[in-house]
Amino acid sequence: MSTRGDRAKELFQSGYNCSQAVLIAFSDITGLDEKTSAALASGFGGGMGRMREVCGAVSGMFMAASIVMGYTEPTDFEGKKATYAMIQELAGEFKKQNGSIICKELLGLDKPEGTSVPEKRSEEYYKKRPCGDLVKMAAEILEDYMTLNREKE
Repeated sequence: MSTRGDRAKELFQSGYNCSQAVLIAFSDITGLDEKTSAALASGFGGGMGRMREVCGAVSGMFMAASIVMGYTEPTDFEGKKATYAMIQELAGEFKKQNGSIICKELLGLDKPEGTSVPEKRSEEYYKKRPCGDLVKMAAEILEDYMTLNREKE
């Protein structure tokens, strides 16, 4: 059976953006159908609307983690604290493995391309971008985190 990381990479290679690919890979446990997951994460690809800020794979990981393990009550201080700690831990693991959580840094860009128009997906696109591997890694980091936290319970 395919891991969530493999599923996320397949989703990315089918045309979903990085954030969509990671969030959809967790649809079975977030309670969101694939269409809702895709819509929710649609603006986070390309480092948030192709601005090359926080990596879309990382944003998708944060969304999935927050849906499954985040807090919901505005006065839940302990829940907020635990959620922020979780996000920082997930970000730290991604950064440890990749050196950054910033899209342009992960892509080796000095600055964003200055356009909102995404590149056409082609064989060459997939060869020059690390994004498929990054979405796989983000999904695996979150899956491992969830597994460890289930074991602690």
